[in-house]
Amino acid sequence: MTVARVLTIAGSDSGGGAGIQADLKTITALGGFGMSVITALTAQNTLGVHGIHEVPTDFIEKQFDAVATDIGVDAAKTGMLSSSEIMLVVAEKIKQYGIEKLVVDPVMVAKGGAMLIRQEAKQTLIDRLLPLAFVITPNIPEAEELTGMKIATVDDMQEAAVSIYRMGAKNVFLKGGHMSGDAFDLLYDGTNFHQFVSERVDTKNTHGTGCTTSAAIATGLAQGMNVYEAVSRAKEYITEAIRSSLTIGGGHGPTNHMAGIFRECERYRCIMDLKAAVELLKSKKCGNIIPEIQSNLAYALPYARGVDDVAAVPGRIIRVGEKAETLHDPEFGASSHVAGIVLTVMRYDESFRSAMDIRFSEEIVRVCGELGYDVDSFSRSDEPAEIKEKEGSSLEWGTNSVLSRRDTIPDAIFDCGDVGKEPVVRVLGRTPAQVVEKVFSISKRL
Repeated sequence: MTVARVLTIAGSDSGGGAGIQADLKTITALGGFGMSVITALTAQNTLGVHGIHEVPTDFIEKQFDAVATDIGVDAAKTGMLSSSEIMLVVAEKIKQYGIEKLVVDPVMVAKGGAMLIRQEAKQTLIDRLLPLAFVITPNIPEAEELTGMKIATVDDMQEAAVSIYRMGAKNVFLKGGHMSGDAFDLLYDGTNFHQFVSERVDTKNTHGTGCTTSAAIATGLAQGMNVYEAVSRAKEYITEAIRSSLTIGGGHGPTNHMAGIFRECERYRCIMDLKAAVELLKSKKCGNIIPEIQSNLAYALPYARGVDDVAAVPGRIIRVGEKAETLHDPEFGASSHVAGIVLTVMRYDESFRSAMDIRFSEEIVRVCGELGYDVDSFSRSDEPAEIKEKEGSSLEWGTNSVLSRRDTIPDAIFDCGDVGKEPVVRVLGRTPAQVVEKVFSISKRL
């Protein structure tokens, strides 16, 4: 098996969120083989950098030689290079071993504000390291340091990217995370500007984002991607890592480098748990709770963002005599209506990831009360006209109207219908097994 060999040349973060530690996690998660040349040790946590110990340059050389002469390097990235002496050694080794796919992350300031580079090293970075970069990945403050200009707009970003390109970098990936609005990044390849936009995630847990992004780009280049492909995947990877970030420590927590892998594992687990719940539902005589419009049982991934992140039953759950039946196994993206309910509930409590719609009757509402279930409702007559006109938005509106006035998630939400709209009860739960258990309890009492 051939694996891409990716070398990170950077400082160690004792807190595990940035530096060498973040790089190796990223490279591994994206399928590369990570190697390291450690340039400095830091005493660091989520609250800040408490000390820096530079590695002697002769030992940096030994690390580089050991890796390059035996294992080889398909692509490399630099991170914290705190002194001119270290930069000069690294630059010489990069040239010695002919490393062309080099990603330079011009690390200058830690998330907590600590300087990670000496003042005299900035010019060495510009003169000796930047011209070797296949891609350079500055954020806004770093680009301002490199160019001496203030960056406040997209036009400013473009101007700065051109200026940095003229310093010798073959591609400039300027990260706009310090600006307001959507997360906007810009790639300049010397000819064209490419924009990368994603929804900004509201979190303080962004420690190590620069290290992670540059390591992801280097891994893509090592795997044979062109620069646009490598940057695109890196953008997707870091966005997911931030969205799934970890609240660890008392300061800026780390991103979740394994989020993508965990997500794929969760997809399998989600489908299997939903399938087991559906089979249990089909094994009982509970056809009496299936509405005329039929039913569905949905289960969302953790951090679900859209219908494609919610598994349900294609073709819905139908009534056959006294039993509930299905024609297909659960799939992601198989429901829009019940998925919309789940996604709405998750905005209030992410642990409630499952729902099922069942038949409405006054008797069912009474039974829910007898079972001690917390039941709430909304009236479709209160629904704004613009919501009614938008296909598929009524149930989300109704669910939101209930939850916005509560502090807890109810066991069920019902409405009494409207013209052309069958009244339905939506049973809610953390898992499909929990939802099916509630549905059974109701069905047995009817």
